[in-house]
Amino acid sequence: MKTLIGHLGYCTNIHPGETWTDHFAALQQAVPELKQRLSPNQAFGLGLRLSNIASEELEIPENLIAFQHWLAQNDCYVFTMNGFPFGGFHDTVVKDQVHTPDWTTEARVEYTKRLFRILSVLLPVDELGNPIQGGVSTSPLSYRHWFEWEQPAARDYILSQTTQNILEVVADLIRLHHQTDRLMHLDLEPEPDGVIETADEFISWFTDYLLPMGIEQLTEEFRLTDEEAEAAICEHVRLCYDVCHFAVDYERPAEVLDKLKNYGLRVGKIQISAALKAEFPTDPEERETVRQAFEEFNEPTYLHQVVARTNYGELLRFPDLPEALAALNDTHAEWRAHFHVPLFVSDYGVLKSTQDDIREVLRLQSDRMFTNQLEVETYTWGVLPNELKKELVDSIEREMKWVQQFSSNTTSETDS
Repeated sequence: MKTLIGHLGYCTNIHPGETWTDHFAALQQAVPELKQRLSPNQAFGLGLRLSNIASEELEIPENLIAFQHWLAQNDCYVFTMNGFPFGGFHDTVVKDQVHTPDWTTEARVEYTKRLFRILSVLLPVDELGNPIQGGVSTSPLSYRHWFEWEQPAARDYILSQTTQNILEVVADLIRLHHQTDRLMHLDLEPEPDGVIETADEFISWFTDYLLPMGIEQLTEEFRLTDEEAEAAICEHVRLCYDVCHFAVDYERPAEVLDKLKNYGLRVGKIQISAALKAEFPTDPEERETVRQAFEEFNEPTYLHQVVARTNYGELLRFPDLPEALAALNDTHAEWRAHFHVPLFVSDYGVLKSTQDDIREVLRLQSDRMFTNQLEVETYTWGVLPNELKKELVDSIEREMKWVQQFSSNTTSETDS
């Protein structure tokens, strides 16, 4: 839905269904009720997640036309897509395989191109008849623990290969913009243990690999000047600001945005999500209580990377909760864990959420409007501890209403 701080929707990766038939059935069951509860008098926005199989099926003309008609009949629209998980995302062990296939592969390229072709058809026009912009979020190139990441030659090879494949998509986006008048962007989503993990790494990759390789390629392919090629790259490749991921890495929102602005880089989408955090008391029994609280969130489906802050200010990274639980010692002062917990809950007993980071990001969005796309992304309802599991439609409604209310209050404070 259109709000004062941009288009707001929720990511449909919360719904099961890896085929289009199954996923569409889940949307038909949930979305009309959510639309009535959340946006009865205006169009309701969706962040569409399609597996590779579902994307192939939806691109079949009769399926795409049927979906367009369903969106129109229900006064809904798609303005962003989640192109990070390629394959199964529910009822299977995902873990690091969420990065498979990565950006070293042609399969990832073709999947992403297909998503953009679908999005170019689904994007609506605004009240003036102009197509709205759209984005597809994607993985941070690959998973760094698959490679000898500390070896400069190996790191350079992976960054060069993945960047070349990203540029194949950029060229496609330039052509689609010319052909359809749809301006779309690929939004890379840094996350712990990704090849791109932090804002600094995104900037370094962009300036050291994407721009020099892209300017050389695009000036030749499209007969652009260096300046025009650089502008096209910055237009079509942006950062997906997943609030949970940046909070886990202890990155402060205003500092991230300032760094991006200094380099002329943009945010394509905010993924509104919360992580778990807790400080460790000095008392051994109280520390054990915190450890046990984290252990309740140790489940086998998704990666739950942990970044520990030590008493000396050092950040220690663990690829999943089991490794962090085994390594806990007296030097650990705080943990932050990659577990997309509900937005509207700030307190889990001895554990807390990073809800304050969401509040800060939304305040900055109200003040700066650094993107026009906001997507609620809590996908872990099925693997939460039992006391936190609620009926799915009710849960999505609470998530969205929390964002709507906070955004409305923030905007009112800014206006006054």
